[in-house]
Amino acid sequence: MQSKASKRTTKNAASKKTAPETNSENLTGVVAENVKRLRFDMDLSLDKLATLSGVSKAMLSQIEQARSAPSINVLWKIARALDVPFAALISKRTDAELQVVRQREMKVLSSQKGNFLSKALFPLDIGRRVEFYELLFKIGCIERAVAHPPGTTENLVITHGELEVEIGGQKTHLSEGDAIYFLADTPHIYRTIGNKDCKAYLVMTYAEKRV
Repeated sequence: MQSKASKRTTKNAASKKTAPETNSENLTGVVAENVKRLRFDMDLSLDKLATLSGVSKAMLSQIEQARSAPSINVLWKIARALDVPFAALISKRTDAELQVVRQREMKVLSSQKGNFLSKALFPLDIGRRVEFYELLFKIGCIERAVAHPPGTTENLVITHGELEVEIGGQKTHLSEGDAIYFLADTPHIYRTIGNKDCKAYLVMTYAEKRV
């Protein structure tokens, strides 16, 4: 006869097996589907996309097979190579006119080292020109952002801590309550200052495509 402790252990193990996928796992699948579809739409081989993005063919293959969760920087490189907004890679298509994004459903992306987190605060659909994010820069974070598509702008406001933003060699020190607006189509760097994390909110706007 099983003891109560043994039954609890068996029950917990069963619960773990049937637990739903996490947001991270769901997002990996969404990214895989979108990258593959967009690449096929543009008639690009893995080799060609690797050349355009600077992301290795092996990494792209793992992403398309949902075997690897890409970092924020890698996704930016792919988005730029495909000439699509960042959200196009992490979104599911929807035609809804009104959407509520619950906190538990928000997608959180991390840098490779895990010291920079980006949370999407908007409905994830295709064709969006404006994106809204909550950003967390942990102590000692140095996040090097790749150049975004031409004409892309960033409007950032600091709500906690301090941050240094470097654009084209020019450094700007931002404290709590400060905001900055800049053209983000060149590489830029974010650095935390002091001994506490920095939280910020970002509105990113893409230029309208010329016909």
